[in-house]
Amino acid sequence: MTTFDSPPPPTSGTHTQLRALRGATTVAHDTPDEVRLAVSELLQALLKANALGPEHLLSAIFSATPDIRSFNPATVARTQGWEEVPMLCVAEMEVEGGLPRCIRVLIHVAVDGDRQLQHQYLRDARDLRPDRTNGS
Repeated sequence: MTTFDSPPPPTSGTHTQLRALRGATTVAHDTPDEVRLAVSELLQALLKANALGPEHLLSAIFSATPDIRSFNPATVARTQGWEEVPMLCVAEMEVEGGLPRCIRVLIHVAVDGDRQLQHQYLRDARDLRPDRTNGS
C-alpha cells in the first residue's frame, strides 16, 4: 500500500508542486447505483486524463447539490483504492437556477509544476464549464 508521508519526487527535472484538479458530473436520479457509477466515471476520467496514480493524490473534497442524499461520493473513491487519501464531503450551496443532481470534486495532487492538468466535466456538468469540456 502506498503511503502519503511526502510528495513523490519530480519526474522531469522540475519542482513538485501542490496543484488542484477539478471535475464534476451529474446523475439522472438520486440512487446509490447512479451516484456510484457517476463518481466512478468521473474519478477514472480525471486519473486517466492526467496520468495520475495513487502516489500523486494528497486530498479530495467532494460536494453534492442538496438533492443528492443517497450515497457518499468519498465512499466510491475508497472502493477505488483511495484508502489513504484524506477526503471530505460537503453540501453544495443551493443557488437558484443551479445545475441539479450535481457532484463536484476538487483533488489536491503533487505533480511537476509545469504539468498541464486536464479538468473533467461529464454528463450535464459539461454545461458548467463549456471552455473545459473534454468532449464526453
